[in-house]
Amino acid sequence: MSSASANEDCLGWAARDASGILSPYKFSRRAVGRDDVSIKITHCGVCYADVAWSRNKLGDSKYPLVPGHEIVGIVKEVGPNVHRFKVGDHVGVGTFVNSCRDCEYCTNALEVHCEKGTVRTFNSVDTDGTITKGGYSNHIVVQDRYCFAIPDNYPLASAAPLLCAGITVYTPMMRYKMNQPGKSLGVIGLGGLGHMAVKFGKAFGLNVTVFSTSISKREEALGLLGADKFVVSSEPEQLAALAKSLDFIIDTASGDHPFDPYMSLLKTAGVLVLVGYPSEVKFSPASLLRGMKTITGSATGGTKDTQEMINFCAAHKIYPEIEIVPIQYANEALQRLIKRDVKYRFVIDVENSLK
Repeated sequence: MSSASANEDCLGWAARDASGILSPYKFSRRAVGRDDVSIKITHCGVCYADVAWSRNKLGDSKYPLVPGHEIVGIVKEVGPNVHRFKVGDHVGVGTFVNSCRDCEYCTNALEVHCEKGTVRTFNSVDTDGTITKGGYSNHIVVQDRYCFAIPDNYPLASAAPLLCAGITVYTPMMRYKMNQPGKSLGVIGLGGLGHMAVKFGKAFGLNVTVFSTSISKREEALGLLGADKFVVSSEPEQLAALAKSLDFIIDTASGDHPFDPYMSLLKTAGVLVLVGYPSEVKFSPASLLRGMKTITGSATGGTKDTQEMINFCAAHKIYPEIEIVPIQYANEALQRLIKRDVKYRFVIDVENSLK
């Protein structure tokens, strides 16, 4: 019997409570609808969102909870209305799997900002009333609008982190024209998001300065990632030496940190984009008013930007730095992520470890 006419069993790893500890879990995916794509998941990136929701840090976790929203795999079935994809295609799924499709943001391919709220890839109420379950599982069924084509020559494991970490920095870089060769970019924090900001910055021809509290990251920032400068952000004299020298700053740091010192590094009309999640943002009005500077925020991206970014990475051979792990290592990976002990993104090899 085809899965189009029957729900299909799925094997995943789920958290059962706020301890966040994951263990094997069987559940059903919906039948493949007319506009759906059924995907055999090969890899899933590990994002801090997986920690936050598996441990109920936002207070709205729905257990059992299957995390994972950096999903890549191979199409195994399509509904009759689907013409963008065929069986065997390489595809990705990001942070959301549905939206209203009618509001001004959906009609402009900015679905992530849907007025009625997006349906997130996991821990969200889907249109049929079920709770979405993410990519720590062996397959998923997604409406084709929210799937992305991954070029055959781009490694699937490397594509996974693009679906959240990559698009989260790419979207504001394009929106605020951080793709102008010769301009200067500062990147605060060198984790999953920060290292992608450095890679995009260099691909755009920018002069890139990395700010980190960890001197241990200096060698990789300059050597492996190709940054032009490395600054220990806890040393005021190093920051002062760069006053009014940057056109743009991408702030990926989620730990609490002061903003005024970084605002002082922006040139007149400079832009600081916050993509991290500190508990508060505080700065002096003078930091904003003097030099007509902008501080703004951004969260992942819509379908148009996501596909554009994937194609850009394939064309320019931009690959995230990843550590591939089996699903059985998921709990350790999340623990190491909390300790920032990863260079720079864990990717779960679902296909070869989830049996």
